[in-house]
Amino acid sequence: MDTARQLLDSAAPLTTFSDHSNSAEQVELADMQSICTALSSELESAAGKTIAITGAAGFLGFYLSKALAHWNTSVPDENRLKIHLLDAFMRGRPQWINELEKQAGITVLESNVIDQPPKELMEADYIIHAASIASPIFYREHPIETMDANVIGLRNILDLALQRQQQGKGLDGLLYYSTSEIYGDPDPENIPTAETYRGNVSCTGPRACYDESKRYGETLCVNFAHQYDLPVKIARPFNNYGPGLKITDKRAPPDFASDVLNNRDIVLLSDGTPTRTFCYIADAIIGYYKVLFNGRAGESYNIGNDAPEVAVRDFAQKNVECAQALFGYEGAVTFARSEDADYLTDNPNRRCPDITKARTELNFEPAVSLEDGIRRSLIWYNENRDGDHS
Repeated sequence: MDTARQLLDSAAPLTTFSDHSNSAEQVELADMQSICTALSSELESAAGKTIAITGAAGFLGFYLSKALAHWNTSVPDENRLKIHLLDAFMRGRPQWINELEKQAGITVLESNVIDQPPKELMEADYIIHAASIASPIFYREHPIETMDANVIGLRNILDLALQRQQQGKGLDGLLYYSTSEIYGDPDPENIPTAETYRGNVSCTGPRACYDESKRYGETLCVNFAHQYDLPVKIARPFNNYGPGLKITDKRAPPDFASDVLNNRDIVLLSDGTPTRTFCYIADAIIGYYKVLFNGRAGESYNIGNDAPEVAVRDFAQKNVECAQALFGYEGAVTFARSEDADYLTDNPNRRCPDITKARTELNFEPAVSLEDGIRRSLIWYNENRDGDHS
């Protein structure tokens, strides 16, 4: 069998994605163009201002950062955004962030949010708090660090925002990344799940370090917004996937990609019946910036896809079919049992957001189909197999 790269170069593009080249660079470029086009009015309104992103070296930070850098290449120098990228680099410093650092207006700082915030945060007009461990495998290995980032780190940033306001230098916007996991395992009558659902969450289970600290983080945000009139907005991501999600992350999409690129069967450690709606990262990033710029203070917004809701085994099968077209992949979907007794504990049976609030208030509308998103992801993973990108 030829190498995956050779097969990729020779494969005919799928008709639903014929406007994209079969390379990771072209996938990223097309995504950046779509993000910046969708956010043109918001980014124009922020001309010359400073945006700081904590957790910038993570999955969400990958496109959050690159989108701003791409925007700066299309505007006059005086309208460029100043970009501060902060991260503790707990899982290493990726090469892509070193490359971004070479661009004008971008500063990269090694900084842990649980410590005293650096002066660069005091300079920012907008802050995005994305510093957290989000992979279940890794946050179960590092529960205390996970809770610290979601609670102590957030409190530090909120206190900084309050200090600035008291000095007459208030923020224009602060975005807190919560999670769809705050809903736990919703009752069937609450699917699709709206922001008003209060959740069905364990406070002591193996996922509680993440779920409950995010819930408390939202409580902090809401009360700081109401008591001090701070412009704090909350995003609740639903199953984002795509470029930037490290292939070693241990979540389903990169695991499937790893199996495909090594020409192994895709192995599901469950019966594959739980259902999810998956949201391609370019669509999600548009939603997050819309929350930052246009969301109401103290409000939470579901950001994800409301359709199609597919079983995990069907999502795996779509990866197989796409990989067959791209690479001549010869594997199949198989099933096994995890050696980790808690692997499926508190794992939601269904996850599907009601995005009416984001749709009506923010004009958020996911545009990338599931098949297109899988194809873009596999093309990107084919050239980013070493885990050095997010």
